[in-house]
Amino acid sequence: MLPRKIAPVLQRRLAAFPAVALVGPRQCGKTTLARSLGGRHYDLEQAPERLRLDLEWESCLAGSDLVVLDEAQAWPDVFPRLRGAIDAQRRRNGRFLLLGSVSPSLMRQVSESLAGRLSLVELAPLAHSELETGAQRGRRWLMGGYADGGVLGGDHYPVWQLDYLALLTQRDLPTWGLPAHHRTTDRLLRMLAALHSREWNATQVGKSLALSYHTVNGYLDYLEGAFLVRRLEAFHGNLRKRLVKRPKVYWRDSGLLHALLEVGDQQALLRQPWVGASWEGFVIDQALTAMQHAGRRCRAYHLRTSDQREIDLLLEVESELWALEIKLTARPGPQDLARLNSNADLVGADRRFLVCQRSERMVDGAQTVCDLGGLVECIEAIA
Repeated sequence: MLPRKIAPVLQRRLAAFPAVALVGPRQCGKTTLARSLGGRHYDLEQAPERLRLDLEWESCLAGSDLVVLDEAQAWPDVFPRLRGAIDAQRRRNGRFLLLGSVSPSLMRQVSESLAGRLSLVELAPLAHSELETGAQRGRRWLMGGYADGGVLGGDHYPVWQLDYLALLTQRDLPTWGLPAHHRTTDRLLRMLAALHSREWNATQVGKSLALSYHTVNGYLDYLEGAFLVRRLEAFHGNLRKRLVKRPKVYWRDSGLLHALLEVGDQQALLRQPWVGASWEGFVIDQALTAMQHAGRRCRAYHLRTSDQREIDLLLEVESELWALEIKLTARPGPQDLARLNSNADLVGADRRFLVCQRSERMVDGAQTVCDLGGLVECIEAIA
């Protein structure tokens, strides 16, 4: 098992709360990480496991072992029990760990039964910084972060990714409550792949699918809650320029994106006209994952003005504002840094990062030029 950087955050939350929910997409490693903590494990998607928990409930409450409830949203009856057990001994922390693959159904149960009693921790697929070899890190952008998808070796990409999405659209998403036929969901996923890093226009997408923009927005909410896509909201600061207010939509895992777009290898990826957009989404995902690993809460935005000045990623980190410009080049020029600083000055950014593929880091006051690894190191050091 590869060490997961979120593990210390998870352990701190367990020490501070009676219950913690570890959420994330299917196959990202939640169960493996939970098993490394020991305790009693119950898979609530399985009827025999639900019966076993029912029969062993009193001994679970009397014991001191961590109780791990995998796919907790599959058995709603457990949430009132959890609330009663926690309220009976509010000073006991680290008692329950809930695992969930889809946040909408889990969060509905949490908000109704466990508000104020539980902390949320998100586990992403393997991050670039969690991989141990240069070969693995070299495959991460193309193949994504799922351990079984090829990033650790083997010839599973892109078949594994396409099978993963087929299973989600045909079985899991309908079971979890997405009110769409699997063919409609598949078409939407492919459209979202083509729209990766672009501004979201629900009316336009709805017309293509013969759906209302309300329905399409509802589907997008669900896919975002299932950790497939990320909606990056537009920055709404008080500037003297008119701002574009539409969010951008990104695929969270680059391997799923590339499989949908039929990219077979690294050379084919670099030949695509949208390769810069893919790199941008990859860096954004890794930056936000690094923030989670560091235990830092932040708000993420993009910025675009009516005269086409833009910042790829704006992060509100406590009292600071960070501006990130993302370029797919190993040789950024002075004009790239000048553009970053000019746009960052619009919002008064405290820190400025030009993220490229230059291996040598350059730091000059508040501005940093670095590659992805250098960005993650900066986030960890600042945190």
